[in-house]
Amino acid sequence: MGNIHTTGPNEALIVSGGCCGSTKKRTIVGGWAWAWWLVTDVQRLSLNVMTLNPMCENVETAQGVPLTVTGVAQCKIMKADELLGTASEQFLGKSVKEIKQTILQTLEGHLRAILGTLTVEEVYKDRDQFAALVREVAAPDVGRMGIEILSFTIKDVYDDVQYLASLGKAQTAVVKRDADAGVAEANRDAGIREAECEKSAMDVKYSTDTKIEDNTRMYKLQKANFDQEINTAKAESQLAYELQAAKIRQRIRNEEIQIEVVERRKQIEIESQEVQRKDKELTGTVKLPAEAEAFRLQTLAQAKQCQTIEGARAEAERIRKIGAAEAHAIELVGKAEAERMRMKAHVYKQYGDAAIMNIVLESLPKIAAEVAAPLAKTEEIVLIGGNDNVTNDVTRLVAQLPPSINALTGVDLSKVLAKIPGAKA
Repeated sequence: MGNIHTTGPNEALIVSGGCCGSTKKRTIVGGWAWAWWLVTDVQRLSLNVMTLNPMCENVETAQGVPLTVTGVAQCKIMKADELLGTASEQFLGKSVKEIKQTILQTLEGHLRAILGTLTVEEVYKDRDQFAALVREVAAPDVGRMGIEILSFTIKDVYDDVQYLASLGKAQTAVVKRDADAGVAEANRDAGIREAECEKSAMDVKYSTDTKIEDNTRMYKLQKANFDQEINTAKAESQLAYELQAAKIRQRIRNEEIQIEVVERRKQIEIESQEVQRKDKELTGTVKLPAEAEAFRLQTLAQAKQCQTIEGARAEAERIRKIGAAEAHAIELVGKAEAERMRMKAHVYKQYGDAAIMNIVLESLPKIAAEVAAPLAKTEEIVLIGGNDNVTNDVTRLVAQLPPSINALTGVDLSKVLAKIPGAKA
């Protein structure tokens, strides 16, 4: 029976032993391995970076001055198979603390050895070179243990005999002395230079004032000329501007007129198209229906006309036939009346005046009725005068009757009455 073991990239898995008494050792980083129970030995080795703080207290330098030096080192176990195998031989079964202690002692030993070969000034002034030297010397020793020094820096350097402080004071005093001397020399040089500069400044001032006056005069003259040219240029520019503005306004007006013309044309086209549209609309909605209605009415009128003409023809034919019948009847009646009149005239001719008198006498009642008709509407007749006058009026009226009959009929009533036997005119 067996078991599966896995590991990440920051950890190494060391598998040793196996079936059949095998002594082969395997290292796995970031993978898995199969292990037999009770037969295979599986151990883990951390590959994380280890931070160490080596420290050397009161180590004498080449001058015999005791110094205390502290540093910071970053180390880790290398992943190469051969080096990882070496590291596993050295550190397998130990804790990370024990591994750090081993590496720390190695670094501190090399730090002490190198510190004894250097002066205080070399250690203090060039710490980077000191750290590089320690890293260079210690790297082969820790490398043989499968360890890699990633970085090593000097953190602090100090002493308990005030050597560094005295060195700083002496250096400070030298620097201060040199500074004071430099200040004095600088002040002296500054005074001399100031006087020279003042003289030069006055010379330059006088020369500059003269040049300023000359330049002022030239400036004023030149300014007057420039002002004249500027005024002339301004006048010309103003006139040119006004002329150009007028041209631009004229061009803009022309463009506006062109735009108005184009707009008017477009408006006319739109109105023309609108008229065409309305004409087509009227044609579709009014004209065509009106033409259809007119054609219908015309057809009905023609049919009515034909009907009326035919009716009129029939009516005319009927009236003509009725008229012909009536005319024939009137003709027959006229012929009969003429025959009757002719026979009556023949009879009247045979009887002569007696027949005429008979006719007159038959007509007298009618004449009297016609004469008396207006009098029938008279309610009262007043006769003014005596009895003689009434008699005279009646007599006169009777005397006027024969002429009236003669005028109406052409018959002389007096002659007719004279021919009647026993009658007196």
